[in-house]
Amino acid sequence: MARKQVDDWQCSVGRSATILGDRWTLLILREALLGTTRFADFQTNLGIAPDVLTDRLSTLVEYGVMTRNTYQEPGQRVRPAYHLTPAGRELHVIVGAYQQWGDKHLPRPEGPTMTRRAKRTDRPVHVAFVDDLGYEIPADDVASIPTGN
Repeated sequence: MARKQVDDWQCSVGRSATILGDRWTLLILREALLGTTRFADFQTNLGIAPDVLTDRLSTLVEYGVMTRNTYQEPGQRVRPAYHLTPAGRELHVIVGAYQQWGDKHLPRPEGPTMTRRAKRTDRPVHVAFVDDLGYEIPADDVASIPTGN
């Protein structure tokens, strides 16, 4: 696997997209957030080619999004297991934003395939911009301002 050229980008969006901007990577993250940890389960659940899965998981491990550990079933060989790091768990917001956008703009006739709820209250949640006082700000009221760096 060739190391990704993250440093080619000055912009954080470009740097992040170099690692995370692939369809398979987002789907791997979705599966990991749902609790999938085993290579074979990722492959089965996603229908992804093993070489592509190996490449994407290796990249996620290399950049600290996931860790690679091992497990062994009785009588079986040692196999890798992949777990999200704290940085990987932070990507729940991104995966949630993708789903939220897709549910709104590319809806399935059968409805959404997943909902998100607060663990403590069981209330539905959504992805939004929130200011430093904790208030939700409509996306149309958010300015993107270059810092000049």
